[in-house]
Amino acid sequence: MKNRLPSWISEHIVLPVITAPMFLVSNPEMVIAACKSGVIGSFPSLNARTVDTLTEWMSTISQELAHCKAAEPTKKIAPWAINIVIRHLNNRLEEELELIKKYQPPLVFTALGNPAPVVEIVHAYGGIVFSDVTTVYHAKKAVQSGVDGLILVCGGAGGHAGTLNHFAFVSAIREFWDGITILAGGIANGQDILAAQAIDTDLVYMGTRFIASAESNAGEEYKQMLIDSTIEDILYTSTFSGIPANYLEPSIINEGLNPDDLGSHADFAKTGRKAWKNVWSAGHGVGRTKSIQTVSEIVGELQTEYDQTLTALQQVSHTRTHLNTSMS
Repeated sequence: MKNRLPSWISEHIVLPVITAPMFLVSNPEMVIAACKSGVIGSFPSLNARTVDTLTEWMSTISQELAHCKAAEPTKKIAPWAINIVIRHLNNRLEEELELIKKYQPPLVFTALGNPAPVVEIVHAYGGIVFSDVTTVYHAKKAVQSGVDGLILVCGGAGGHAGTLNHFAFVSAIREFWDGITILAGGIANGQDILAAQAIDTDLVYMGTRFIASAESNAGEEYKQMLIDSTIEDILYTSTFSGIPANYLEPSIINEGLNPDDLGSHADFAKTGRKAWKNVWSAGHGVGRTKSIQTVSEIVGELQTEYDQTLTALQQVSHTRTHLNTSMS
């Protein structure tokens, strides 16, 4: 497996994992806990409802991680990331870009728009920029804008998701892109992380698995629904936001809606309901959520699964080598 990650990432993570930036779920506590556990923590800028709150969040994350690094210089403390929406949906983009200049998040993830202006700002202080993509067309556009990496949002991802198969999407991307690639969609355990590396991706997004963490902003009912749900409880629809996304069907039913007859986004908008507040998102990996755990406990579990799988594969490889040598 090729190592495309800069050393300031690869040498400070215990697993090639990013806790995905989840709307209304991710927060500074979650980001800090992830980074201290050795995986990249991230959050969407719009989770901070005001610019003042965003300033406070970015300051808190920067200061806390700097303090941790100073206190434990040999410990693997991962870098942090912020996700920003570029299109007109984000009416405070210019203010957010000023905060990025000030607090210099090592990684910046962009969604829904041309990331070129962000690339210029982030590259000026030595950070790197990734762009969310769900199609080959948008991946090529992102590469042309100068991003450092692509986030391949495949079928089965929580929230807004694409429909492409992981294997086929990665293969198509690798025909024209040899840069850093993050894989997203249904990744829920250590075996999945290793499989993502095996198909030539460098990092993975994991969202659903961390929604039920003790540190997340998700309410107790949401967390319990994740524990109780399986892949069969996930519904892919554009009704709630106008963009296709994966949601928990039980939360739709709890809103008094019929999952088999949701109607259009325009119809839903007329009801005045707030989709993300009461209709909850999750990905195809939801079945792996069995209990509420701390971020640190989840990462520890993922490490064990990853290491056990890697050891098993190495044993298989050793056995094959031995057999081939014996036969020759």
